[in-house]
Amino acid sequence: MADISALISKLSTLGFNDPPVEHAAVDNIQQWAEALTGVSGLPSKYTLTKTLIFKPKQPKSEPIAPVVVIASSESETSSKAIGAELKLKDLRFASDDVLTSIFQTAKGSVSPFALAQVPKENIGNVRVVIDKSLLDSADTRIAFHPLKSAHTVFITGAILKAFVDSVEGLQHVTVMDFAAQSEPAAKPAAKPASKPAAKATTAVTGAADAEEASGASSREITASKEGDFPRWYNQVLTNSEMLSYYDVSGCYIVRPLAYFVWQQIQEFFDAGIRSLGVKNCYFPMFVSSRVLEREKDHIEGFAPEVAWVTKAGSKDLEEPLAIRPTSETVMYPYFAKWIRSHRDLPLKINQWCSVVRWEFKNPQPFLRTREFLWQEGHCAHLTEKDAMAEVHDILTLYRRVYEELLAVPVIEGIKSEKEKFAGGAATTTVEGFIPTTGRGIQGGTSHYLGQNFSKMFNVVVEDPDVTEGVRPKIHVHQTSWGLSTRTIGVMVMVHGDDKGVVMPPRVAETQVVIIPCGLTSKLSDEERRQITDACLNVEARLKMAGVRVEADMRDITPGRKFNHWEIRGAPLRLEIGPMDLKKNSVSAVRRDNAAREPMSLDSLEDSVKLMLIKIQDEMLARARVTLDERIKIVLKWEDFVPTLNNKCLTMIPWCEREVCEEQIKERSSRDSQGDEPEDEKAPSMGAKSLCLPFKQPENPALVPGETKCVQCGENAKRYALFGRSY
Repeated sequence: MADISALISKLSTLGFNDPPVEHAAVDNIQQWAEALTGVSGLPSKYTLTKTLIFKPKQPKSEPIAPVVVIASSESETSSKAIGAELKLKDLRFASDDVLTSIFQTAKGSVSPFALAQVPKENIGNVRVVIDKSLLDSADTRIAFHPLKSAHTVFITGAILKAFVDSVEGLQHVTVMDFAAQSEPAAKPAAKPASKPAAKATTAVTGAADAEEASGASSREITASKEGDFPRWYNQVLTNSEMLSYYDVSGCYIVRPLAYFVWQQIQEFFDAGIRSLGVKNCYFPMFVSSRVLEREKDHIEGFAPEVAWVTKAGSKDLEEPLAIRPTSETVMYPYFAKWIRSHRDLPLKINQWCSVVRWEFKNPQPFLRTREFLWQEGHCAHLTEKDAMAEVHDILTLYRRVYEELLAVPVIEGIKSEKEKFAGGAATTTVEGFIPTTGRGIQGGTSHYLGQNFSKMFNVVVEDPDVTEGVRPKIHVHQTSWGLSTRTIGVMVMVHGDDKGVVMPPRVAETQVVIIPCGLTSKLSDEERRQITDACLNVEARLKMAGVRVEADMRDITPGRKFNHWEIRGAPLRLEIGPMDLKKNSVSAVRRDNAAREPMSLDSLEDSVKLMLIKIQDEMLARARVTLDERIKIVLKWEDFVPTLNNKCLTMIPWCEREVCEEQIKERSSRDSQGDEPEDEKAPSMGAKSLCLPFKQPENPALVPGETKCVQCGENAKRYALFGRSY
C-alpha cells in the first residue's frame, strides 16, 4: 500500500469515507498543530496522535521485533512501562533503517497505516500497543497521517481498531491505559498544575488547544540529565529556544540564543586568525563531480556523505553537482592559478559557510546534522615547518575557544592514522568530554595535508633555494582546519542541568537579567513606580558599563520569569524589591550554582563585572576537575572496559598499529554487550582512539622497548586516549 489513494480505498471498506485534508509537510506534533490551523472543514473535536516505533534489545540470532505504539499526543508513553507490559528488555527508538526497510515509511510520516506495508515475513514479529483513550473516544475524531506527513485523516476509535484487526498476519496487539499509569505521578502535584492537567485530557477543539496538547506552549524540562540524557538534551535545546526542528530530517533552525553563541565564537576566532595573516573569502557551494573525484583518498572518505544536485526544474543536469562536504577540492584548483611564485606564499584564506554531509542515521542537534555552520581555513606554505607551525597556532585558538569562551576543558593531541583526515598527512585535534555519558567528543581539528593535494592539483613554485640554472618545481605544503556549531552542543551538554542551559557569561546573549519582585497589592502606586524605575535605572547603568543586560518588565509573576531565564541560562539574576531598595542594594543570584548574595547599588557595575568573571572561571575550573578525575590510566586489558563502563576515558600504552585499534574497538564492544547487539540509535559501545595527547602521563612514564601495548602486547610507542565517543 504505497500511496494514499490505496489506503483511503482500504479504509472505505471499513466504513470510513472522508477524504484526507492537505497541509504543509510536518515533522513533529507542534508543526502538525500549526499546519492544521489554516485548514477549514476540520472536525469540531479531534485529538492529535503519535505513533512511535521501538526496538528491544535482542540476541543477534533473533529477527527484529519492532514495537509500534499508537497513542494520543497527550499521553505519557514510558518505554520502561511498555517494555514491562510486553516483557521486553530496554526499548529504544528504532533506527531509520527499520522505518524504511520494515515499515516503508520515514520520520514525520509514521502512523498505524504503515502496518499494512510490513512484509509478510516480518509482520508476525511486530507488536502493537494501542492507547486505551483512543479506543474510548466515541465522539472525538483521531488524527493520523495517511502515509505522508502533508496529509491528515480523522478517523474514529472503531475504525482504528478495525484497521489494526484487518492487518493480515499481525498477532500481537495490546491495549494499554496510559492515563491510568500516569495518575499516581500526578496526584502529588501542586494545585496550580491541576487545571492545565485537566485540560490536557480533553480532546483538541482548536488550534490553540492543539498547540498546548503538543507541548509547544510548555517550557518545562521534564527529563533529567542523569536519568534520560538524550531526551533531556533535546528538551533543553528546544525549550530554551536555542533550536527548532525543521521539516527536513537532520536539519535544524538555529535560533537567536544559540546563534549569538556562534557569533561570539566567530568574533573571537576571526580576530585570532587575522592576527596570523589569514583573510576571509567565499567559494561557491557546488562542486562538479570531475573535480570532487580527483583526489581518490579524500573522496572515498566523504563519498557516503555527499549530497548531489541532479535536476534543475524538470530537466536533468548534464553533470551532477555535489554540495560541498568540505572545500579542499573546491579551492585547490584556484590555488594552482593564484600561486605563481614562492613570493605568493604563504596563501592563507578562510571562509565562514555551511556544509552538507548526508551520511548518518541518527542526527543529533549541533553534534551530527546534515547541514551545519562552520569555518574552514585553507593555507599553502613553502615548507613543512611553516605549515606545521600554523597547524599548532590554529589548534591553540580552538583550545582557547573552548576554554576561554565556553568554559569547556579540552585535550590537545594528534589523531591516529586510522582517525586522521581523509587524504591528509596528520590531524591534530582538541577533544572534549561529556561527563554524563562518559563519552569523548571531537571539538575541532587542524590538519597538515602535506603535499598530497598540491601534487593532485599541481600547486607548485620554483625552489627559491636553487640559485643557479633551472630552478626545479616544488609542491607547496598545505593545511586545512575547521570548527563548527558542534561547539554549542558540547557547551550545553557539559554545563546544562535539570533546569535548562547554563551559559558561560562570555557567550551569553543576556549576561544579567533584572527582575522586579515584591509587587504585591499592598504596595502603593508610588512604591511600585520606585521599584520599576530602579530596575530600569540599573539596566541603563549596566548597559553603559558594557554588560549585556535586560530588565524583564513583563506582566507575569516573578516565578515565571525566574523559570524563563533559568531555562535560557542567563548567568546572573538581579532581584529588586521594596526591602532591597531600603537597603540600597539588589539581590544577586547565580545561575551556575544558585548562590545568592546582596550587591550594593553604589558599586553595582564593578560588582557585576567581577561576578561574571568569577562565574566564567569557576565553570571552567569545575569542568576541568571533572575531566581530570575521569581520565584513568589503564595498564591491563581486564580494567579497560570496566573503566569505560564507569563513564571514564582511558589513557593506555599503545603500539599505534591500525589493526590493534580495530581490535580494541571490536573487543571493547563485545565485552560491553556480550551477546546483545548494539542499538542502532545509540552511540557505539566500542572504544576508539580519541587522540595521542601532546601532554603525556609521567606517572608511570612509558619506557620505550619495555612498556607493552595494553591490547596486543607489542611495544608501546606512546600513551593514547581511548574512549567511547560521539
